[in-house]
Amino acid sequence: MKKIGFLSFGHWTPSPQSQTRSAADTLLQSIELAVAAEQLGADGAYFRVHHFARQLASPFPLLAAVGAKTSRIEIGTAVIDMRYENPLYMIEDAGSADLIAGGRLQLGISRGSPEQVIDGWRYFGYRPADGQSDADMGRRHAEVFLDLLRGQGFAEPNPQPMFPNPPGLLRLEPHAAGLRERIWWGAGSNATAVWAAKLGMNLQSSTLKNDETGEAFHVQQAAQIRSYRAAWTEAGHTREPRVSVSRSIFALMNDRDRAYFGGERGGEDQIGFIDPRTRAIFGRSYAAEPEALIAQLRQDEAIAEADTLLLTIPNQLGVDYCAHAIEAILKHVAPALGWR
Repeated sequence: MKKIGFLSFGHWTPSPQSQTRSAADTLLQSIELAVAAEQLGADGAYFRVHHFARQLASPFPLLAAVGAKTSRIEIGTAVIDMRYENPLYMIEDAGSADLIAGGRLQLGISRGSPEQVIDGWRYFGYRPADGQSDADMGRRHAEVFLDLLRGQGFAEPNPQPMFPNPPGLLRLEPHAAGLRERIWWGAGSNATAVWAAKLGMNLQSSTLKNDETGEAFHVQQAAQIRSYRAAWTEAGHTREPRVSVSRSIFALMNDRDRAYFGGERGGEDQIGFIDPRTRAIFGRSYAAEPEALIAQLRQDEAIAEADTLLLTIPNQLGVDYCAHAIEAILKHVAPALGWR
């Protein structure tokens, strides 16, 4: 395990029990937690994107703000739903945020998951082409985005521009050199993992995937990662790909930890449906005292296959508690799994 970061879904709710009662609370505390995680030695601060929900949505203002407040930690998403994105405008947003962060952006993108509203991407002005699904549309947007990240000119310049142009066709600005190699695909199936490998994207595998074999979640996820790596090699890419997995992991260090997460001991995978046709398997949560936690995590085949682990954090419990939960893993569990 080379890198460990946190993943926040950015929930907020106007409830007395929540430490994030507004969107402003969530955004500002996300920045604070990224700063705290960097000070603790964590490697990454990642954020989930959901539309029409009391969660983090448009990610680039947040990523830019985190980039301006930190100096070392990777800053990323897991994931941006490409069904909702204009790839050209996204190039400008992503390039700006990456330059502010000094080249630390790690963008996880995907076709997306079920949302709060029916076909929410339609309200954003997008429709699949004839004969295609919304998933096809998301992948098409991703392919356009990847192509534009190369930074090649494609637009015919005005012969009488307001400002002088460089020679040749024009590209979108600002261009962030190297960002193309820091794009990840959130794959829910083995087939989309292979597709991502062929296109030269890193792989993000979450706490759920399509139930393709009936085996335990971590076994299926490990097989997905191996398929991805094999496809990467077959495609002939010259760099080493990166692979992350997400897990809910809590070291029970005190009575407060046990009150919040003691009930997760001995958790099991769950089966559900992310749409009427897709049976999915949801990975278990881990909660135990450090020594027991280390023994359990050593049996997780997908963690062993990945190079990056993203810890899902309960952001509504506040910055101090989330920082404590991250620190407990970094100090008392991660070294035994090969981190640092």
